Amino acid sequence: MMTTLHVVMAGGGTAGHISPMIAMARALERAGDVEITMVGTASGMETDLVPAAGYPLVTIDRVPMPRRPNLDLARLPWRLRTAIRQAQDILRAVNADVVVGVGGYVSTPVYLAARRMGIPVVVHEANVRAGLANRIGARRAAAVGIAFARTRLPGAQHVGMPMRTQISQLDRSPAARAEARSALGLDPERTTLLVTGGSSGALAVNRAITGALSELLEHAQILHLTGRGKTVLNDDGEPLTAPGYHQREYVDGLEQVYAAADLVIARAGAGTVCEIAAAGLASILVPLPIGNGEQAHNAQDLVQAGAAIMVDDAVFTASWVRDHLPAVLGDPARVDKMAQAAHALGIRNADDTMAQLIKDAATTRGGQHG
Repeated sequence: MMTTLHVVMAGGGTAGHISPMIAMARALERAGDVEITMVGTASGMETDLVPAAGYPLVTIDRVPMPRRPNLDLARLPWRLRTAIRQAQDILRAVNADVVVGVGGYVSTPVYLAARRMGIPVVVHEANVRAGLANRIGARRAAAVGIAFARTRLPGAQHVGMPMRTQISQLDRSPAARAEARSALGLDPERTTLLVTGGSSGALAVNRAITGALSELLEHAQILHLTGRGKTVLNDDGEPLTAPGYHQREYVDGLEQVYAAADLVIARAGAGTVCEIAAAGLASILVPLPIGNGEQAHNAQDLVQAGAAIMVDDAVFTASWVRDHLPAVLGDPARVDKMAQAAHALGIRNADDTMAQLIKDAATTRGGQHG
């Protein structure tokens, strides 16, 4: 008998957590009768992205893990107990069959609440280096999916990164590429360089590109997504313009710009790395030089396969761009070979794979869900 599957998904803070969570939710909806509740905090991007995707969001207290002894560390046990109680109330209210977590501050109390209540947990880890929350969640999880094969978590299965089907199933044939360029106001026949630092932009990347603009424009037209509030200005304080140079702060949905591009320059966030592999795009990756160096780790597989060139942030200057990028842009055979290597590494069904793991885990609590 078909019954409704009640799924609680926990994660938030950044789009890197929220996007795969939404992709898994969409896959679950395609697979059967499901009710999904998402849990986040009041301060993360989930407060905008989750309701915009059409899912109910319930918030619990944010419980950061202090990195050094201080007053926050002394308060941690009380804060964690409070957040676990809040999570238990949510799981009880929606009659949760399974909990799915993607990491971040919100996941730890939800994992611990589910464990206390005997509700199976499924974890997805997006980065090569797993965060603390997912290391905790994976210990007794019913299933653990990882985006990168080198991630070390107990019982992990390499499933890839759940992503929107508009990207995982992207058509980058020559005809589709020309159509995407035309739709973006670009020359449909010209080699196209995409530069993106993500929704928040990357000032160092922006400076390096615009500092070498005239040399680059001899070899390609440029679609430059500068990031919100980071429009590149000329000496007169006006938005920088040049023939063949097209800048926008952001584009809602990257499938069209991925379809238009021959080569992409980007940071090496886990989502970006997996998306450009799935789309089959050659890339220059400039890892963000903060945190535990996870972006450089994320890029490693593409680099080793010859699909990407990795450049340290400190090295990626206008001078480096002038010295190296024209040779890449001027060698279509090399760019095409890089794109093919990327496509070979891409995993395009992670959302459906995770949906099946979630459904399988839910049956361990009793009852069949179709």
